[in-house]
Amino acid sequence: MVIIHVTIALLLTVSILLQHRASGLSSTFGGSGATFVQRRGAEKMLYQLSVWLSVLFFGLAVLRWFL
Repeated sequence: MVIIHVTIALLLTVSILLQHRASGLSSTFGGSGATFVQRRGAEKMLYQLSVWLSVLFFGLAVLRWFL
């Protein structure tokens, strides 16, 4: 069970790091206003994969807590 948890953690880390940021470093310091980003294709699939991996990671953590 620990191996599955570590594997999900690594996949989640990779999927988050591969995502494209719509705004650069300038928006961190207030350089631009709010923007709406529409994800398409591979970017949308990568975003959904990271959401599902985070749900699985959290669910497995809760399950390991009770077992």
